[in-house]
Amino acid sequence: MKKVLIFLTVTQLTLVSCGAQSTQTKEKKNTMSETKKPDQTKAGSPVYSKTDSSKVNMSEEEWKKILPADVYYIARQKGTERPWTSKFEKFDEVGTYYCAACGNALFKSDTKFESGCGWPSFYDPISKGSIIYTPDNSHGMTRTEVQCGRCKAHLGHVFDDGPPPTGLRYCINGVILDFEKAKETEKKFNEKKGGE
Repeated sequence: MKKVLIFLTVTQLTLVSCGAQSTQTKEKKNTMSETKKPDQTKAGSPVYSKTDSSKVNMSEEEWKKILPADVYYIARQKGTERPWTSKFEKFDEVGTYYCAACGNALFKSDTKFESGCGWPSFYDPISKGSIIYTPDNSHGMTRTEVQCGRCKAHLGHVFDDGPPPTGLRYCINGVILDFEKAKETEKKFNEKKGGE
């Protein structure tokens, strides 16, 4: 019994410290169906582009048609994936992270760090315009939500307990991220830069 109580306490503290939404309605849980739609975030999406920076304005019905259920839940319903479930949490490839809903560049891999909170964490976005900051007073907490600067997809939250040089921790849902590996020349440049 003592072990169960310790486990529950640690789990609750982790969720609160990372700004996870600890309460979800049954309706929202049901939107995360076990059977996903085919990956439409790239092929078949009229808005997904890694080069187009124009703002995306679509209705929720249009988003629902083109996004897989798990991406829709996070991006449009401001959901939170379970901690330690993202393939990007312990991921260390060199490259760029993009918004899975629209293809907007969000973070470079050299700004990713291990925060221990259970979600992929970064200390700096790729550009000032790649992220939108919105006050979030839900769940009895005061936080800053981060959204995609192109399509306003919910990404996660930003906290002021990150490493230098920014001191920020962008705690991001991995479901809303796409990743593109760096080309060999970019990898060599980053390795050389890191060795100086």
